Amino acid sequence: MSTEGQVITCKAAVAWEPNKPLVIEDVQVAPPQAGEVRIKILFTALCHTDAYTWSGKDPEGLFPCILGHEAAGIVESVGEGVTEVQPGDHVIPCYQAECRECKFCNRFSINGKPIYHFMGTSTFSQYTVVHDVSVAKIDPQAPLDKVCLLGCGVPTGLGAVWNTAKVEPGSIVAVFGLGTVGLAVAEGAKAAGASRVIGIDIDPKKFDRAKNFGVTEFVNPKDHDKPIQQVLVDLTDGGVDYSFECIGNVSVMRAALECCHKGWGTSVIVGVAASGQEISTRPFQLVTGRVWKGTAFGGFKSRSQVPWLVDKYMKKEIKVDEYVTHNMTLGEINEAFRYMHGGDCLRCVLKMQD
Repeated sequence: MSTEGQVITCKAAVAWEPNKPLVIEDVQVAPPQAGEVRIKILFTALCHTDAYTWSGKDPEGLFPCILGHEAAGIVESVGEGVTEVQPGDHVIPCYQAECRECKFCNRFSINGKPIYHFMGTSTFSQYTVVHDVSVAKIDPQAPLDKVCLLGCGVPTGLGAVWNTAKVEPGSIVAVFGLGTVGLAVAEGAKAAGASRVIGIDIDPKKFDRAKNFGVTEFVNPKDHDKPIQQVLVDLTDGGVDYSFECIGNVSVMRAALECCHKGWGTSVIVGVAASGQEISTRPFQLVTGRVWKGTAFGGFKSRSQVPWLVDKYMKKEIKVDEYVTHNMTLGEINEAFRYMHGGDCLRCVLKMQD
């Protein structure tokens, strides 16, 4: 029975207020309007960005809302004027700037009460409505329970290396933080031909796994009395060529810059710091030739390049399966977040449909 043009009632994990458990609710999802697409979400992964907004530390976070932005599904229906996707297409929703209180894109409600979108995606719902410019049409043969990861973390790490830093063969690379994004940076650096990929983390349990993603050596800051930047400068005869901060800690961002070689070293900030945090260093660090950069979604263009990443995955040219450490259901989402905050979880993928 066609649901086109009708309100759909489905399950979603609703964040009613900061830091309170997500509640599985029946939500009403309005039909797509002009330029919009309604997607049946089949799988969604958890990301630290979801947890950051849920914590209440995000000044742009609005409640109640439906979080989630790393997912894959099938187009259920499209609004007027949508030409690039059609019902039945397999897609990855791509996050975009949140428009906050704009009525135009509020398509969720519970018994008439509006529920806010998150990052233009809100994938912790069995159905969601997004702008057509936020939808990447992908190979229908790609497993959606895996390629959902190509909506955020993995492309962010790969692209930080390939697009933002443009790491060159033979380079020495330092990666701060060996979670999903940090491991994707390591994978990207290996593919770019880096001669050394140094992984820095305070959890030694992560080191064995990181070898499979291209990390060649490991440094635990807790094992050293000297500042970590000095340890790395000594280890690399003057500093690394490229460094990547994948944690969101402003003091680590400084260390990542200062471990770079003067004259040409480039440091890329990938991690998202808490609201109100500021970065600092001595100007001497920059006027001696180091470069400090930031990256968003790894510099990839979502609609045109996410399908390209899916194709690379299908050709076994990039890893995706290896990042999935846990598989759970929508009803287990609160437990899934507890796993995510533990050291053993990279990505937990939720099965959204019963």
